[in-house]
Amino acid sequence: MPSFPSFAFDRFELDTFARRVTRDGQPIAVADRHFDVLYCLVSHPGELATKDALVTAGWGDVAVTDNSLEQAISALRRALGPRSDGSQYIETVPRRGYRFTASPERKTARATDESLDVLMAPHRAWLEGRASLETLEKDHIRRARRDFEQALEAFPDNAGAHVGLANALVMAFEMTRADAEPNREALASARQHALEACRLDAGSGEAWATLGFALNCCGQPGDALAAVRRAVTLESDNWRHHFRLGYIGWGEERLRAARKTLALLPGFPLAHWLAATVHVARNVLDEAERELRAGIAGQEAQGSSVRFTSVALHWLLGLVLLARGDEEGALLEFERELAAEASGHLYARECCSNTCYAIGALRLRRQQKTEAQAAFAQALERVPNHKLVLSVLTAQSLSSVGAALGGQGFPSVATGPDVSFDEKFGAAIAVDLMGHTAFAVQVLDGALASAAPGNAGWLVPVEPLLNVSATPDVWAPVLARLRTRAA
Repeated sequence: MPSFPSFAFDRFELDTFARRVTRDGQPIAVADRHFDVLYCLVSHPGELATKDALVTAGWGDVAVTDNSLEQAISALRRALGPRSDGSQYIETVPRRGYRFTASPERKTARATDESLDVLMAPHRAWLEGRASLETLEKDHIRRARRDFEQALEAFPDNAGAHVGLANALVMAFEMTRADAEPNREALASARQHALEACRLDAGSGEAWATLGFALNCCGQPGDALAAVRRAVTLESDNWRHHFRLGYIGWGEERLRAARKTLALLPGFPLAHWLAATVHVARNVLDEAERELRAGIAGQEAQGSSVRFTSVALHWLLGLVLLARGDEEGALLEFERELAAEASGHLYARECCSNTCYAIGALRLRRQQKTEAQAAFAQALERVPNHKLVLSVLTAQSLSSVGAALGGQGFPSVATGPDVSFDEKFGAAIAVDLMGHTAFAVQVLDGALASAAPGNAGWLVPVEPLLNVSATPDVWAPVLARLRTRAA
């Protein structure tokens, strides 16, 4: 049975089994790495502890600066306060290190099986919770959220529990991101838990990758990239960090991150999907199709596995096939996408709404107006504020009014800085549907020119109503700008 020493000094006790510090029996907040620094000092009272020894104790082989140690010492001094004579418990030895000035009493207790089980509880919660999150299924995500909340009640300073809850909360937001009022309260809470995880364990790649995920959803892509790049630096062999980097990044960075993910986890479907999006934006549809079919094969190879399930592969492949003129092949892929809607995947509703829009667009191109209207209605049943569907309906309404007045309706297009790219994209589709393709090109090119760096407009080459592949010369300025943005 292992033993865990504890050290009593003045009003304090440092318990290595519970990994906590108490004052008069009440816990005080000490981060995990700071606890290890304090333990190194307290277990060798009166002796010089060099800076290198303390950094090794607190951070292991993670590269940190002297500033990290100085911050840890400052935090510990604030937590402990001064001694009765006004001196500090941790004395600075200039240019050499630090020394613990009290004389603690060492006690050794043997842990019981029950106490060891308690010690493993937060780690067990992390492993089980992460497995639930990686199903990407809504019910599992909700269950994981409850489990991580319970873990934090018992272990409020456990960085892993904060990481797990932050991920669950971001996913709770993602379930609603297509709604008129997405769950921004969950997103704000996710950001705070991710930040707390980084404060508690600055050497945790999981904490930084989760922070990047949350910041990206908060609309802070620059900070999000910085956080995930730090995660990759800390743990370069973790495929999850490379995947997050690909998800947040764009262009060549996304392609490199997708390739690295696949090198570490061959066949991962969503990594193939990420790579395909860049090829679509560059209008290299052969490569996009190759990646999508590889992703579908990877998904099928998983069989009945419930981890890392994916959506959107068949939808995007259908769009690629449609852009290349294979309407029947596209319809088959769209139907395959819709067949997976019952999986409970957090993005299934949004993806199937997009698929219904694509089917409606194809029907409209075939002049099957009744069938098109039915498909658009199905898209709105899933996502009532689907901007592209609403743009189509607006264009049809204006055209009808124009025809009744003996002319053609022409929509006003808002292009100010407060108008989102998606709104401008929808306006371009509406304008094009009404026969003003040159103006649609102008609207979309201007929208891309003013958009922040990133993947805005990446779907244009396969957008089913714009049908760019039918008149590539007309759309050449937009296609060129997209290629440049995806470089």
